[in-house]
Amino acid sequence: MTAFRKTLTRVSLAVAGAAFSCAAMAADITGAGATFPYPIYSKWADAYKKETGVGLNYQSIGSGGGIKQIKAKTVTFGATDKPLKVEELEEMGAIQWPMVMGGVVPVINVKGVAPGQLVLDGKTLADIFQGRISKWNDAAIGKLNPGVTLPSKAIAVVHRADGSGTTFNFTYYLGQVSESWRVNVGVDQSVEWPTGIGGKGNEGVANMVTQTDGSIGYVEYAYAKQNKMTYTKMINKDGKTVSPDADAFAAAAANADWAKAKGFYLILANQPGANSWPMTAATFIVMYKKADKTEDSLAALKFFDWAYKNGGKMADELDYVPMPASVIDLVEKTWATNLKDASGAALWK
Repeated sequence: MTAFRKTLTRVSLAVAGAAFSCAAMAADITGAGATFPYPIYSKWADAYKKETGVGLNYQSIGSGGGIKQIKAKTVTFGATDKPLKVEELEEMGAIQWPMVMGGVVPVINVKGVAPGQLVLDGKTLADIFQGRISKWNDAAIGKLNPGVTLPSKAIAVVHRADGSGTTFNFTYYLGQVSESWRVNVGVDQSVEWPTGIGGKGNEGVANMVTQTDGSIGYVEYAYAKQNKMTYTKMINKDGKTVSPDADAFAAAAANADWAKAKGFYLILANQPGANSWPMTAATFIVMYKKADKTEDSLAALKFFDWAYKNGGKMADELDYVPMPASVIDLVEKTWATNLKDASGAALWK
């Protein structure tokens, strides 16, 4: 077990009740869903517990699992990297909002290739994940990487095995840059992969790539960074070669007009800009408009409010992009307008 995974395990187990008033004890804040933001949610949870004594029990089970759990009302909030469309939110009686932004990156395990040494473009990446390019010394990869010696070794594709918002954003990007991908594979949380082996969660894909010589996968950048994985650079929509980091994710996110995004439905993949990372994504929180358990819902909102206002530096350290102050203001106005307690009164004031 890596030090990073030990840290995540330790954080996920470190949950505790908290007193919100002298009269009652609030239960642990419970949530489930996306593995994409798990590193930053874990870091926030640890800091929040130390500061307030309030615990967070977050199950990193994938976006699809998170939506299933919030629909079943087994958790206070769900988390997803695939935003729900307005029609689905209305049917559920729920709202969503963006919590933080980051980047999906290709990670490889090829002997002799250093992090950031290999460059890929969208079409080549799509062809690799379709099995059309099956050797590392394929001419298409070589053309993008003159001077890099690549082995005549089979490419082992690693993809997500579970319903995943990371997969949604990854396949959305591939669908934007490859007609073959769009027609033959498609875009969703789960797809019929033409080739490869599956790993559960960003953690599972990261571990499988690390253990498999000649492999390629895709993970949220924090997993690549913390596990010291070999990531690739990408050629973006403007034809520029870019490295994955917070500045490149922020450059892509700068195109986001959240004020005009109904229900905060917005996808950040394949944005223009010389410095934009092409697989940038936001991750979202989903909660019901009317709280069955007022105290639990309010405890969750207090945590999210604290994270917005105090978690920016921690997000930066993991190369996530905090939401701008203008977006936070929009989100909290949405809370005040839409979220009600069990009696129908405004939950957030």
